[in-house]
Amino acid sequence: MSTQTIKRFASPYDDAPPPEAAGWEELYPYYLHFREDRREAEEARFWFADTQHWPTVFKPFDTITVEFAIRCLGQYNTRHYVIPPANGIDYRVHNGYVYMSPVGVPEADIPARVPEFLERAGFYFQNWPALLENWHTKIRGVIDELESIRFEPLPDRVPLADITSGKGLDPHLAFTHDYNRLIELAYTAFQYHFEFLNLGYVAYLDFFGFCQEAFPGISDLGIAKMVQGIEVDLFRPDDELKALARMAVSRDVDLDGGLVAVRDEVWLAAWEAAMDPWFNFSSGSGMYSSDKVWLDHLEIPFGFLRDYVAELRAGKDIARPTEAIGAERDRVTSEYRALLPEDAQAVFDEKLGLSRLVFPYVENHNFYIEHWSLSLFWRRVRELGQVLADAGFWGEAEDIFMLRRDEIPQAIFDYGNGWAVGAECAGPFHWPGEIARRKDILAALSAKPPLPAMNEPPAVITEPFTIMLYGITSERVGQWLSGGDSEGGLSGMAASPGKAEGVARVVLDADELGSIQAGEILVSRITAPSWGPVFGQIAAVVTDIGGMMSHAAIVCREYGLPAVTGTGSATTAIVTGQRIRVDGDSGTVTLVA
Repeated sequence: MSTQTIKRFASPYDDAPPPEAAGWEELYPYYLHFREDRREAEEARFWFADTQHWPTVFKPFDTITVEFAIRCLGQYNTRHYVIPPANGIDYRVHNGYVYMSPVGVPEADIPARVPEFLERAGFYFQNWPALLENWHTKIRGVIDELESIRFEPLPDRVPLADITSGKGLDPHLAFTHDYNRLIELAYTAFQYHFEFLNLGYVAYLDFFGFCQEAFPGISDLGIAKMVQGIEVDLFRPDDELKALARMAVSRDVDLDGGLVAVRDEVWLAAWEAAMDPWFNFSSGSGMYSSDKVWLDHLEIPFGFLRDYVAELRAGKDIARPTEAIGAERDRVTSEYRALLPEDAQAVFDEKLGLSRLVFPYVENHNFYIEHWSLSLFWRRVRELGQVLADAGFWGEAEDIFMLRRDEIPQAIFDYGNGWAVGAECAGPFHWPGEIARRKDILAALSAKPPLPAMNEPPAVITEPFTIMLYGITSERVGQWLSGGDSEGGLSGMAASPGKAEGVARVVLDADELGSIQAGEILVSRITAPSWGPVFGQIAAVVTDIGGMMSHAAIVCREYGLPAVTGTGSATTAIVTGQRIRVDGDSGTVTLVA
């Protein structure tokens, strides 16, 4: 974008909420607001909407995921590894949506950070396998503890055994402790989330920079191809469904009557084995309490399974093209390597080797944190919500998410207080009306789409994580300011190679995946890893947001699907039924008819 550009996005202070959403700010912690007394500083910064991870309006409790995630991301950049060019990412909630603003490092401070980074990050790179094994032990400890927590109604009487043993404590104390511990475990999981993640990106960016200098004109996709062909646990849920489908076909298991009608004990045992842990898989990003988890909604994986069975019986190969992707990776790598002199080949091998060593974590952590840990976390909070719903505090378990997390200890104490003194709690009189009011506010906020960005953008966007993960480039920002691409098409990141033409299917929610027809092109704000089973039916993917290293881009490359990410406006510029052409090599989407 030219430095002469004077256009800017609206200020958050001038972007008013719908009238029906007045007072929305009180639904979220004070530190997430654009405050009037900080206006000058806030308006001097560029903010963009993170609809890649958090595409919808937050229920009050659900901000816990963005708060913990972005806080922990920052600490590893800024305080643990001292990454030379990047501190953390600041964030705010505006009109219910989250906005990000990377915190840069002054250029003069970068050289002094390099030795610290090399020492700290270097230790992790040199001891990656052992440290990663320790990470698995730590995160499994979090998962096991999340499994062990249970919320049950307080008993009418303290057990006699507590009296005769001289315990001297009431069960409400444990109830309170378990809620506090639940929050601590979520916080711990996000600490572990970023222990390795940014180092994976740093290693790739180092290899990326080397290739750009060594091979002038090399495409971003050409570099990405050299680290593709990964086998990670994130793909296991889909692989388990494929294995179950093959088994169902070989054993002639009839799935038409639904799961309850299956009588094959061997197949049912395999289904049960796959469920734990692989069905702890969210249909969304896992970052919202409302995301449906396979284990709690078995109709989702069962529906995918039946589709796979139908494809197998029609003679279709449902396997991911791992061999072809690996062969393409090796071909591209060898051809570029051969262009280098011998001494440079050694450097190339070292940087590529490190990228391939650490890169699987970039996807692998998703299953253990966003899916397995968070699905357990939301389940436990929902159990607590049910206990308080049964006590009359609100109508249903889900209503607990309409409270900020700092309000829940008040409700818990109120519940225990009424129990202890034998009197009515205040909660049943306070919360039902307040929750209804908040639901109306959220409905009003949801009716207004978020601004893609706010304030004046920098002349040139150079922050590597912003470009790689979000696809926020100077060109993309320029298109937002000018109202989008031309009527003839869209442009974005060339995220996964290949070309396809077909009918568009715009999907804004995971619940709409069942409407996809074979051969259609999926158009969405972003895709989730659990959407893998539909990738065997579609011809290509187009997303609003996401860079070369976004989850959508990586997963599409591993499934061999053409993809253009980071278009900015695909879901509003394209309608279901429209014929489009996707070029994953050039990053363009053409509106054919």
